[in-house]
Amino acid sequence: MATAILRIKIMPESPETDLETIKKQVREKIEQEKGVLNPTNPFEEQPIAFGLKALVVTFAWPEQQDTDLAENSLKDIKGISSLEIIDYRRAIG
Repeated sequence: MATAILRIKIMPESPETDLETIKKQVREKIEQEKGVLNPTNPFEEQPIAFGLKALVVTFAWPEQQDTDLAENSLKDIKGISSLEIIDYRRAIG
């Protein structure tokens, strides 16, 4: 069973959106779908413009599982405007 490393960029609906709430819900959804968050730094905030920050989440994902499953479960989170997979790599080890 191979593992992939996924990085997903999440855009909140507005600068006022609580990123901590989104992080908590993202963590729960990924773990429900058998993903494993990066233990050292799973979330990165990237400034976009006018106070808006994107959230980039890094996690291990079972390679045989479709990435649409991860995307679709995260799209249901309130406060997320859009998301996209920005990196997908096969993990060694």
